[in-house]
Amino acid sequence: MEVSEVRRRTKEAIDRAKRTKTERRTLVDEATRDYQIFLDQVATPLLRQIANVLRVEGTPFTLSTPGSAVRLASDRSGQDFVELTLDTAGRQPQVMIHSRRFRGRRVTESEMPIGNSGSVRELTENEVLTAVLKELEGLLER
Repeated sequence: MEVSEVRRRTKEAIDRAKRTKTERRTLVDEATRDYQIFLDQVATPLLRQIANVLRVEGTPFTLSTPGSAVRLASDRSGQDFVELTLDTAGRQPQVMIHSRRFRGRRVTESEMPIGNSGSVRELTENEVLTAVLKELEGLLER
């Protein structure tokens, strides 16, 4: 293969990588802004309502907002929790639900995206409620 062809294709690959990096940075910045709005207007108020209902029903959970997440932790075992975070490591930034529960020495952890759209902006309260309640079921089995 000629050196000029190798050089031309290598330069094209470098240019594509730079464009992809710039586009990705823009996408992550936009998702981060949308996620903060989502936390303030949807996730935190909804999880606060869930915590209040759980407390009234005799299963106390505490709501906290560590960093850029929102977490419901069991008052009976602070190691058991359900939290929402923004994952920017994948191809498309997305809201993730992460749960952890302890049963003796056994630890069960789960992490999955919420919603079908993949877009933070398009997540609905219903999608969030459904995902959180599904994960809470495992914590409430005791």
